Amino acid sequence: MTALDLGPLSRAAGTVRLPGSKSISNRVLLLAALARGETEVRGLLDAEDTQVMRAALGKLGAGLSAKQAELFLGNAGTALRPLTAVLALCGGDYRLSGSPRMHERPIRDLVDALRALGARIDYLGAEGFPPLAIHPGRIAAGQTVSVRGDVSSQYLSALLLALPLAGGGTIEVEGDLISKPYVEITLHLMQRFGVDVRRTAWRRFVVPGTGYVSPGKVLVEGDASSASYFLAAGAIAGGPVRVEGVGRASIQGDVRFAEVLEAMGARVALGEDWIEAEGRAPLRAFDLDLNHIPDAAMTAAAMALFADGPCVVRNIASWRVKETDRIAAMATELGKLGAGVEAGADYLKVAPRKLASGAALDTYDDHRMAMSLSLAALGGVRVRINDPECVAKTFPGYFAAFAGITR
Repeated sequence: MTALDLGPLSRAAGTVRLPGSKSISNRVLLLAALARGETEVRGLLDAEDTQVMRAALGKLGAGLSAKQAELFLGNAGTALRPLTAVLALCGGDYRLSGSPRMHERPIRDLVDALRALGARIDYLGAEGFPPLAIHPGRIAAGQTVSVRGDVSSQYLSALLLALPLAGGGTIEVEGDLISKPYVEITLHLMQRFGVDVRRTAWRRFVVPGTGYVSPGKVLVEGDASSASYFLAAGAIAGGPVRVEGVGRASIQGDVRFAEVLEAMGARVALGEDWIEAEGRAPLRAFDLDLNHIPDAAMTAAAMALFADGPCVVRNIASWRVKETDRIAAMATELGKLGAGVEAGADYLKVAPRKLASGAALDTYDDHRMAMSLSLAALGGVRVRINDPECVAKTFPGYFAAFAGITR
């Protein structure tokens, strides 16, 4: 396993052009494959998660015309889950598999909902988890189906994306829906491709049976989750740091990370397609519900190392079923850096203390662990990031970009 030594660093300033949003990229790729007409996509993310989606769509052919295929989807939930729903309603025989961690990430709630619609899906390994075998089912148009909303919003997004292929229908959400901004991205992009979903609060979604139609051209925004690391660096270590490609006009919920920065005392400015942050540690301690921005919430947990008191990140139970168990992983690694840490079922409390120098930090094959933990080097200590290549999932050039704004 390779490792990367960072720091000690004490200053961050400069400008970063962000790679495309993973969440938007994979949704647009799928919608473009399903839509009538050609779609020109600009700003598409080129990273592992989008590469596996592109490879899968290449095997499936235009309009997903192939009725038999074996697809490997890595650890990309934004690829495996929507493709499970879409292919279950397409009337073919498919096998979907992923990395060992993808086979530990639950999918039962989505499969149960699809089976209720008439889909035929078998588990090829552990019950409730990929890999999956999909067979032709008998799907009637206009059905009503329910799905849990409290494990992953990707289940709802997958059903929304797929239902137009089955003549439309209604989805009712059981329990509280988490990560609502990601569902908003799905609804926005479906509308761009000609399908306008009627929503009643976050409980009921009526999906028309109209087919997707290409809008012609789509520009993928910069990734707002990736922006959080650079903005955090500006807030911790002087700044200003500006990110380009995402701003006030963004459809991504993670632009609201700017509110976290302001709560911690940083100065933030937003333009139409840029955000800038500056500040200086120690930052103000916080106690925040960050259910709406679960990915950027990891950045906030790392920023707690630079706060003037204990910080709490709340309502983050979804971290448990991400690329790794992120609550457990962050608790372990922030502890190595000297912080006092308390991990609960759906929260993480971090009490900053003198930063430990020379800590070897594990990344758990999780891109967001590696990127979040890199911020520790801004505390004037040296840290070692194990397996830094895991950032290739969404941001292959991350560490070069980080080096470009720090000194």
